[in-house]
Amino acid sequence: MIYTVTMNPCLDYVVELEQVRLGRTNRAKGTYIRAGGKGINVSLMLNRLNVENRATGFVAGFTGDEITAQLSGEGIAAEFLTVSGLSRINVKLWAEEETEINGTGPMVAGSDVRRLFRVLEKAEKQDIIVLSGSIPATLPMNIYGEIACWAEQKRIPLAVDATGELLRDCLPYHPFLIKPNLQELEELFGQPLKSDEEVLRAADELRREGAQNVLVSMGGGGALLAAEDAVYRAQAPQGKVIGTVGAGDSMVAGFLSEFSKKPDLGKALSMAVAAGSATAFSPGLGCRSLVMRLAAEIQPVQVTRKS
Repeated sequence: MIYTVTMNPCLDYVVELEQVRLGRTNRAKGTYIRAGGKGINVSLMLNRLNVENRATGFVAGFTGDEITAQLSGEGIAAEFLTVSGLSRINVKLWAEEETEINGTGPMVAGSDVRRLFRVLEKAEKQDIIVLSGSIPATLPMNIYGEIACWAEQKRIPLAVDATGELLRDCLPYHPFLIKPNLQELEELFGQPLKSDEEVLRAADELRREGAQNVLVSMGGGGALLAAEDAVYRAQAPQGKVIGTVGAGDSMVAGFLSEFSKKPDLGKALSMAVAAGSATAFSPGLGCRSLVMRLAAEIQPVQVTRKS
């Protein structure tokens, strides 16, 4: 079983336009509303890849009701905890460029966190827990670190897709997988990373800080995976990018879906890039048939570390 944790889920209100004209009335070509949040996206893609998973986290108000209703409609086992306030609405403008306006999250108290731990207590050593995305402002910034510490004590593998200190707080507890994108990796180290060699050095530094496997998503450039005994590089397949929302989350799901069946890092990387690309080439999350077709095209190569 894979447990996904979304502390701050949302409804994504996606608006497609020819262009955005500030200060004027804009007419949409199309709109739709979908349950979002990084962990929820991971669950949705795992579900499409026929991998059993359970989604948890915090929801609030009528927006939270819609989030859980959409997940139930997808056949996903969900055990979200109801808290005070409203789950956020994020506006995604798809025009010449992608523009996002992310809302604020609900009120989450310390007692709510204790309720979350009771849900996670159901996980066993053969399961995986995924921590993804931002946290509500009322939660302490070390909340991911607390969960990572608990998971290490329980010997439950942990995957983390978060930014800044939320990610770094987890590293001392040896998460099984972390997935920064290139921009996040550059922000962590405060400098541009212009070559694969520089990306690998930064990824290996995160490994030295505690991460077991570092999967770096590089958009149209594919991905790099730094593990203890090997480094793999995969190029992205060709295709028309429609939107990148959920692509990184799909990568996490693709990687875990393959690795949970067979611990082959190269094949897991292929599935990660395929799932991320399928979502980038689709108006929503990619479908299973497209993921599998793209996975057959992707051939990761093993890279030698330079001393």
